[in-house]
Amino acid sequence: MSVSGMKKQLHKASQLLNERLMGAEGTKMDDDFLQMEKSVAVIHILLVELLSRTTEFLQPNPAYRAKLSMLNTMSRIRGQGKSVGYPQTEGMLGECMLHYGQELGATSEFGGALAGVGEALQQVAQARDAMDVDVKRTFIDPLQDIHNTELKEIRYQLKKLNGRRLDFDYKRRRRGKVPVEDVRQAWDKFMSSKELAERSMFILLQNDMDQLSRLAALVAALLDFHRHAHRILLGLHGNLQARLTAASNKPERRFRPKKIRVRTEHNGSIGFYHQPSVTSTVHSGEQFTVLPSRPGSPISCYADSKLVLDQPCCRAMYSFHPNHNGELSFNEGDLILLTCQVDANWYEGTLAGQSGLFPVNYVDVLVPLPIP
Repeated sequence: MSVSGMKKQLHKASQLLNERLMGAEGTKMDDDFLQMEKSVAVIHILLVELLSRTTEFLQPNPAYRAKLSMLNTMSRIRGQGKSVGYPQTEGMLGECMLHYGQELGATSEFGGALAGVGEALQQVAQARDAMDVDVKRTFIDPLQDIHNTELKEIRYQLKKLNGRRLDFDYKRRRRGKVPVEDVRQAWDKFMSSKELAERSMFILLQNDMDQLSRLAALVAALLDFHRHAHRILLGLHGNLQARLTAASNKPERRFRPKKIRVRTEHNGSIGFYHQPSVTSTVHSGEQFTVLPSRPGSPISCYADSKLVLDQPCCRAMYSFHPNHNGELSFNEGDLILLTCQVDANWYEGTLAGQSGLFPVNYVDVLVPLPIP
C-alpha cells in the first residue's frame, strides 16, 4: 500500500472513531436509500438460510450430505463427470423389502407383496431424485447465483460507499486544513458510489417477478413429485388389496408331516413315510411302507386299518365338489388312487369305485405316477 493510501485509511479510521466514541455526526443517507439497504440486508440473510433449509429439505441426513459433498469434490478433482446421488430413504427401505421379498420367494404371498412394495418405493425414490434435480436447477441454482453475483456486488459497493463517506466527512471536518478541491473530489466520489449502490439495490428489489417464478418452480416440482408418488402408491394399494382378497379366498391348508422316502432292505422297493408308520408283510412275503388310514376310508386295507401305499395315490388337502360331469368328488383327507395326469392342472383318479378328474392343487401326492 502506498503512503497516500495508508494516510487515507488512517483518516477513515479517525473519522470512524470520532463517530463511535465522540458522537461526531457523519453524512446521513436519505430514507429511501436506508430502506433499500435494509431490504437488501434482509434478502441476503434470507437467501443464506433459504438455500441451507432447502438443501436440508431435499437431503435431511447431515452425515450423508457431508459424505456426498466429499465424494462429489473428489469426482471433480479426478475429472469424473458423474456425481454421486443422495441415498433416498424410500430407496433404502424399498431395497430392503425387495431383497427379503426375493429371499422368501414367489411361493410366499407375503414375499411377493413385500417385493412389490419394495419396487414401488424404489420408483418413489427415483421420482424424488428427479424432484431434487428439478429443484436444484430451477430454484437453488438461480438463488445461489443471485447471492454470489448481485448481492456480492451490492455489498462491495456499500462497503466502498461507506469508505468514501468516511473520507469525505473527515475532509469536511478538517475544512480549512484540507484543500477545497480535495473536499470536492471526495464529495464527487461519494455521490458516484451512492448512485451505483442505489441503482444496484433498486434493480435487485424490482426483480420480484423473477423471484416469484422461482418460488412457483419449487412448488411445481413438489407437486409433480407428489402426483407421481400418489400414482405409484395408488397402484400399489390396489395390488395389495387384490392380493389380500385372493389370500382370503384361498382354501386354508392344514399342517401335515412331511413324507420321507425310504428303501427297504430286502428287495430295494421304495415306499413313503407320511406319519410314524410301520413296515407290514403281506401274504406274498413282500414288504410295504404303510400309513394309518382315515376312519371310514373306502380304500381297502389290511389288518390294524393300515393303508398300503404300493401304487400311485394322493391325499386330498381340501374338499372338492364337482361343477361338471366327469369330475371326481371327495372330502379333505380322502386317499385317491391316481390313474393318470391329464395336464398340468388336472389328475384322473379313483375313489370308492368312482372315477373322474380333479384339480392338481387340491391334493398332496403320496406315491407319484410312474414317469412315462
